[in-house]
Amino acid sequence: MSLFKRGNFQPDNRFLTNFCFLVLQQADGYDPRKSKVSDDTMDTWRTSQVTGDLKEVPGIGPAAVKKLAECDEGPDRITNTYQLFGKFLMLKGPGHGDEIEVEPIEHTQKFWEFLKNRGITAHRSAIVKAIAEKSATFFTGIYDANDYEDDEEDE
Repeated sequence: MSLFKRGNFQPDNRFLTNFCFLVLQQADGYDPRKSKVSDDTMDTWRTSQVTGDLKEVPGIGPAAVKKLAECDEGPDRITNTYQLFGKFLMLKGPGHGDEIEVEPIEHTQKFWEFLKNRGITAHRSAIVKAIAEKSATFFTGIYDANDYEDDEEDE
């Protein structure tokens, strides 16, 4: 007698959770658990100042830098870290219907798809995780009001 005959199989919450995890694990898309970046590297990235060099982003190497810069459309070329953050933030919206933004899971998936469409084949989840986690720190060092102060008090 088969366990799967009608009425004999009663999935519990543990089964459903494991099943959903396996389905998601096999799915093509962003999964932070796929990132091979060490916790130490990610901690350093989250707490360091952004310099603009794309290779500072965990998961980005010379091949990814080249692919991000390859684009016929000027505004779509990404040649520095700030532009990559900008693209990530642009994908936060628009939302669906009257919503002005998408939820975090959809947002990171959209960024993962963007990287895939740009030809990034390695370390996509690491790049998404790095940019998303750094974004959550509010871009330390991207703006300094002191840069606009004059030495003299001219008005």
